[in-house]
Amino acid sequence: MVARSTRESYLLEQLEADKRFHSLSDEQKRAVIEVRRKKELVQRELSVIDQELARIDQELAQFEGRHPGAAAAASAEHNRNDNSKTLDDVQGRQRFNADPKKGIASLIEAGLLNDTPEDIAVFLYKGERLHKTKIGEYLGENKEPNLTVLRKFVELFEFQKMDIVTALRNFLGKFRLPGEAQKIDRMMEEFATVYCQANAGVYSKSDTCYVLAFSIIMLNTSLHNPSVKDKLTADQFVKMNNGINDGGDLPSQLLIDAYNSIKNTPFEIPEDDTQDFTITFYNPDKRGYLVKEGGKHKSWKKRYFVLTDNCLYYFVKESDSEPKGIVPLENLKVEECRLKDRKFTLEIRSDEKFIKSAKTDSGGKMVSGNHEYYRIQASNQEEMMSWMECIRKSISKDPFYAQMQARKKNAMCKQ
Repeated sequence: MVARSTRESYLLEQLEADKRFHSLSDEQKRAVIEVRRKKELVQRELSVIDQELARIDQELAQFEGRHPGAAAAASAEHNRNDNSKTLDDVQGRQRFNADPKKGIASLIEAGLLNDTPEDIAVFLYKGERLHKTKIGEYLGENKEPNLTVLRKFVELFEFQKMDIVTALRNFLGKFRLPGEAQKIDRMMEEFATVYCQANAGVYSKSDTCYVLAFSIIMLNTSLHNPSVKDKLTADQFVKMNNGINDGGDLPSQLLIDAYNSIKNTPFEIPEDDTQDFTITFYNPDKRGYLVKEGGKHKSWKKRYFVLTDNCLYYFVKESDSEPKGIVPLENLKVEECRLKDRKFTLEIRSDEKFIKSAKTDSGGKMVSGNHEYYRIQASNQEEMMSWMECIRKSISKDPFYAQMQARKKNAMCKQ
């Protein structure tokens, strides 16, 4: 039997503690051990490289006459800017889900979205973390720039050589049709125009496509809405569309194929499953009123705090739909702050000069915070300790941050 190294024995002990490891074959076990071993080797090599980079940075600093660790400081500043943009992006999308016009204006003001119909259309088409209902609401408005955005939005679809049912599935999968007939009319008219341009010769004119698209939507309702008792038959659907092709009939097989497609697979109605603040705060780790010290004026005000998803949010009052400020609990520490005139106060601070955070200014715009610390007062000792414990559990540690701090400290010690 081949003797194992101390490290291999340690790895094996770790793996055997995992119940899933025992379900593997001997060959799979050996493969897992080998992968773990290689991973550790790579991690050690990376550590050596980091140390070498720190040494090189120090030598360059001496050569260039700059302070060692300046590159790390520049990197940290870059990360702070990125974090600020991320917060602006999240807030802008959340604002869109409450009011599309204000949300888009917010993203444009933050420099995260270009103020052109083309870019707004792409933003809506991608639909990342946007409510489908609100996308439909924005696209259906009978004013500029909404009308132009709608046109550019529909032009983003590639309808070439695609049957009309499939094209409709793709189109209607990006948003929810609004309830107003006039809005639906404008949207379907744009769809028909773009579809016919992409499939020249299939229909005599776009009006034919428009009427057929509406018929298919009605068919979907007829066949799959439980409240509709008299379901359309294939023959009825064909007859319903007689004469719509510039006075002539469409091929029966085209209509029957459309009927069978809808009968077998109804349209999927997009759900507003994007996580918004209501969902975010539905089941928090902790919530309640506390008294917070202001960052600039140092006045103490009562605020409603919500702790969830490794973030501490605070609101002016519990009923507010959007937070007044956000503190991502990353690489922070929390401890009791003994103030003479403020008992039961906890303090959140960072090893850096400022804590990464965001707050809403007087104009309603989300801006980066510049707090060196946050001081928050509870009503009694028990409440303070409870909040401190929950915050500590929510604080996340970024390994890269710790590594950079170690490198900076190492560089400073060699001065």
